[in-house]
Amino acid sequence: MKQETIKSSPELLLPAGDMQKLKTAIRFGADAVYLGTADFGLRAHAGNFDIGQLRVARQLTRDANVALYLTLNASLRPAEFLELEGLLEDLKPLDLDAYIVADPGVLAMIRKVDPQRSIHISTQSNSCNPQTAEFWRSCGASRINLARELTLDDIRGFAAQTSIELECFVHGAMCVAHSGRCLLSTALLGRSANRGDCAQPCRWNYDLVEETRPGESFAIEEDYNGTYIMNSRDLCLVEQLPELLAAGIDSFKVEGRMKSLYYLATTARVYRDALDRLSVDPTDIDPLWREELEKVSHRPYDTGFLFGHDDAKIHSADTHYIRTHDFVGFVRRDENGLWVEGRNRFLPGDDVELIGPKMRQEKISIHEIRNFKGEILPAGQPNSQLRLSLPDWAEDGDLLRLERVTK
Repeated sequence: MKQETIKSSPELLLPAGDMQKLKTAIRFGADAVYLGTADFGLRAHAGNFDIGQLRVARQLTRDANVALYLTLNASLRPAEFLELEGLLEDLKPLDLDAYIVADPGVLAMIRKVDPQRSIHISTQSNSCNPQTAEFWRSCGASRINLARELTLDDIRGFAAQTSIELECFVHGAMCVAHSGRCLLSTALLGRSANRGDCAQPCRWNYDLVEETRPGESFAIEEDYNGTYIMNSRDLCLVEQLPELLAAGIDSFKVEGRMKSLYYLATTARVYRDALDRLSVDPTDIDPLWREELEKVSHRPYDTGFLFGHDDAKIHSADTHYIRTHDFVGFVRRDENGLWVEGRNRFLPGDDVELIGPKMRQEKISIHEIRNFKGEILPAGQPNSQLRLSLPDWAEDGDLLRLERVTK
């Protein structure tokens, strides 16, 4: 069984919603990435990969010595297993590192078609106890993603009572459902969260309507902002990584296949730095990590259920994101050198910040903005191709952000 000792090389597992995000995850420090195809995953609206793109992704990850996991964690219907079998046959030559599954039938089909492939059990399976972990191990799984409802003591119990690899979420959006298995979206709109098509109705504002007074709505609580009784806080466990490392976690997972490139780069660079440093010295917690994570769009942060179950982890005041910075540019390189792909509007005179891997960052003042013809522009705009004066350390794939002006 596992011993409660800090591992020398814990895995950082990052989302890859499309090819550019995959490249960014690799560049900013991923040990492993997870992504999906158009079918059988739980992000129907992410930039999913077809077989041709998966071949490219497999080569990119292999060249970078990064593991690639494919999500097949939807709940399947009987008629879909023939299609799944065909997909698995097509995937076999790609030699992916693991499939992420939740449905026992999917696991059985993988064992039939591709018996040597590693299988990881998704959070959708609600693995809440070591006995469940041992069941999945006996079925051939090599890893489980722990239910998000577990406390730190619960996690220690897993490590002491099972030898299966343990993976847990450390950052990203949560939902008001048991490990994500929610029926609200299906009930209201016919869009199944368990099939990757959640409309996030838990984030909506609700009123109460009395049966005999149709059309007359009442706020559930007296607050002009509205009532958000199902709106979960976001998870952020960067400052709790020492406890999780000591508890026996093998892989630390960041949520967000549908989040922005800027979100991915920021969370990747922070958690990469944190895991590298804390694996050497568990007391070396840097306040900069939390400061950086505050600069991405997020709901109020919380530690989830790590320290107890006596809080619903709901943010009922509103459903708005906290957003202090805008992602304004993505650094690219061509035969003529570096240039910037505009992502949001910025102006000459703005002080922007360039960020790269390994926590490299520098504030720079924008003196002038030019197009590829050398003409001076009044502003940088989304989707524009720009020439800027950048620091010597800037590289293809770095990002520019601008602090928002609060009125």
